[in-house]
Amino acid sequence: MVARMENNIKAAIVGCGSIAQVHSACISKLSGVSLACVCDIIRDRAEVLAGEYQAKAYTSFEEMIEKEDIQILHICTPHYLHVPMAEAALAKGINVFMEKPPAMNREEYDRLKEAAGKSGSRLGFCFQNRYNPGTLKALELMKHGIPGKVIGGRAIVSWSRDSGYYTESGWRGSLLTEGGGALINQAVHSLDLLTLFLGKPLKADAVMANHHLKGIIEVEDMMEAYIRYENDVTGCFYATTAYCTNMPPIIELHCEKMNVRIEEMRTICYDFDGRELDNVYIPTEGLKKKEAMGKGYWGAGHMDCITDYYEAYKEKRNTPIGITQVKDTIDLMIAVYEAARSGKEIII
Repeated sequence: MVARMENNIKAAIVGCGSIAQVHSACISKLSGVSLACVCDIIRDRAEVLAGEYQAKAYTSFEEMIEKEDIQILHICTPHYLHVPMAEAALAKGINVFMEKPPAMNREEYDRLKEAAGKSGSRLGFCFQNRYNPGTLKALELMKHGIPGKVIGGRAIVSWSRDSGYYTESGWRGSLLTEGGGALINQAVHSLDLLTLFLGKPLKADAVMANHHLKGIIEVEDMMEAYIRYENDVTGCFYATTAYCTNMPPIIELHCEKMNVRIEEMRTICYDFDGRELDNVYIPTEGLKKKEAMGKGYWGAGHMDCITDYYEAYKEKRNTPIGITQVKDTIDLMIAVYEAARSGKEIII
């Protein structure tokens, strides 16, 4: 799905790390959009990315948004810079498309919501896994009522992050700059999908641990949560970055008639004895084969997520994934951390 846009839209990226490579590649595929400038405090990194797209390189974010006529800013920086940079851009009338997480805590979320409310500009978020083929197929199943009522669900993320991932970054592994570990950085997309299917979260109880990087990082490498949603729906969530490799996340829904498992690109239906059901019609109209941009286990929804945001901007429609659409996920993420740190169940 590639947007067709008549007028040239000037985009910018701040933060030229690995995820910026995905954003810039997506921007380059959009008709009527150009990557005008990029910014990173490491000059070489900014200049390399700028050179790929004939963009202008900056090392000062403030200078870039002051000098350049930018319509849309992609924020791909470390977590602690997300909200301050979004506030600054929104205050200048620049539209913002932000990488996860939208905020590290409640105070940041409230600031971000206030900034978006005051600005006439659009604030959107990159929750690209909502656009994964497996997610879309499962949503179609639910829309047609094929699995029946959702009773509960679970999310499992098993990834690998070694000490170098943290120590070489300059910001990961610190509560002050990352805000957390396995949940906020790696598994928030899976928590988002669990909530997308299960509904409004009401309560959360959780435990977290640092199993394999004690003395190296301040954040968790394991988070486990028990979540109670509206309508007596329950959710179980498990994420670890202490596994030996990176496996595709699993979202599994227990429904009245069957179990539905989502593994990024695939949606599989099972009976309650674990046998795969091969006679379930899964609507796939309009679902094209997609390829992952970046690491395969990041999903295959980046292009559609970014395109959707730009199309809404051009057509003056509501932002598809804005501050309202991520509220339940962010409220739940913050509650899970509060529960794990306090040892008490948190009411959301």
